[in-house]
Amino acid sequence: MSIVGGLDIHRKQLTFDWVDDQNGKWERGRIAPADRRHLADWLTRFDPATAGPVEFAMEGCTGWRYIAEEMAKAGVTAHLAEPADTSALRGPKRRAKTDKADAKLLRELLAAGRLPECYIPPEQALEYRAMLELYQDLRTQHTGWAQRIQAVCFHHGTTAPGQAGIVRGDRARLRSIIDEQLSISGRLQANTALAMMDVLAEHLERLRHRLLNSARSLKGARALMHDIYGVGPLSSLALCAWLGGADRFSSSRKAVRFVGLDITVHSSDGRRSPGRLSRQGPEVLRWLLFEAAKTSARASAPGYDYYTQVKDRYDANRACLSQARRIVRHATHILTALGDDAFTVLAQPAAPTTIAR
Repeated sequence: MSIVGGLDIHRKQLTFDWVDDQNGKWERGRIAPADRRHLADWLTRFDPATAGPVEFAMEGCTGWRYIAEEMAKAGVTAHLAEPADTSALRGPKRRAKTDKADAKLLRELLAAGRLPECYIPPEQALEYRAMLELYQDLRTQHTGWAQRIQAVCFHHGTTAPGQAGIVRGDRARLRSIIDEQLSISGRLQANTALAMMDVLAEHLERLRHRLLNSARSLKGARALMHDIYGVGPLSSLALCAWLGGADRFSSSRKAVRFVGLDITVHSSDGRRSPGRLSRQGPEVLRWLLFEAAKTSARASAPGYDYYTQVKDRYDANRACLSQARRIVRHATHILTALGDDAFTVLAQPAAPTTIAR
């Protein structure tokens, strides 16, 4: 490396620290405000064609995406560092932690080849991740408003909604309960919640169709749907977005740990009980994997015998988690074989009848 540097990311400014190995030039400072235009202007000082390779390290926190994209446009190599491992390499803190010290640490770790690097996914995978996270957020809010209606009805002692339902039931029956058995404030609460649910449902439907079309036209997602029982369009798209890519994981065990389905060990200080999920990694992927694993409870499922064995020994939730880990391992092997070809968009989407359920 001819020029090596570190970049500390904050919402208002970017703190840089770089060194030119050829002439010994060292510079540090700030880029403010932190946006694409000011970063692109600052990167014009580096010309890889004349100055040699230029590489910068930054932590994988919020804001790294636009920085990596602008560096790629300028011909600068971006390295993404894992924040927790980078903090551990800092060692015991003997003085106040500053932005300049963080940028210097990143530069030194990169120069010494000790930087704990993260995978930088392609833009296509980042777009899929963003849409899936939005879908989960909308679903969570939709469920939250439905629970508010349930709570209001229970608090006023109304007839249980029962067949009226809140999500897919008889809406006319539910409205009659609201109009006849709730107070003025209760009716305002319930009607507001129903209006919010209708708006969220409209956005959810449009986003769901977009996700389904993306999954059925993506080569990696189609392979997962075809080969793994229970993996549908949303879960296959999520597996491709977070686990796809050439040389993504060296083993399926590391993929399970990345998803957050691994079991934690006993902590030496006794403050954390053993046998708990780490829950580190993408929450939306864990949610979709758990839903996909529930299909193993069907008698026709290939993993039904394994599911029932674990269920009889422990419980249904433990059986679903075990099956979810098996899905992650299987998906990792399929995506590893495909490599970057997993993100290839095919011309014609797969027909729903040809996809394994």
